[in-house]
Amino acid sequence: MIARLTGALEEKTPDQLIINVSGVGYQVFVSLQTFYRLPALHESVSLQIHTHLREDALLLYGFLEEKEKASFLLLKGVSGIGPRLALNILSGIPVDELENALRSSDVTRLVAVPGVGKKTAERLVVELR
Repeated sequence: MIARLTGALEEKTPDQLIINVSGVGYQVFVSLQTFYRLPALHESVSLQIHTHLREDALLLYGFLEEKEKASFLLLKGVSGIGPRLALNILSGIPVDELENALRSSDVTRLVAVPGVGKKTAERLVVELR
């Protein structure tokens, strides 16, 4: 399992990047929260990685902070939420704001995140409160 990648940031788009580690380019999916804090191209970056193995693919999800990775894993643990939706939620709401919305059962704030409907928001509140 890949737990951390450190290397040169070769390419970056709002949802994914390529990190060159000793000549091997790793495609890593990131949230907008991580994307906005990345260094400039060709500079060194170190990301904590969640390795997601599917039947047809090995996908890497990267995070600059442990808190964001922990939130991603909690979200992914909710029934009906996969890694792409979990990353999308983290792109639409900062971690601290997400925690506050869950604590206060603020379904309206959660529904404001693209891809999150009322039933999903309610499930998040029930399972993560």
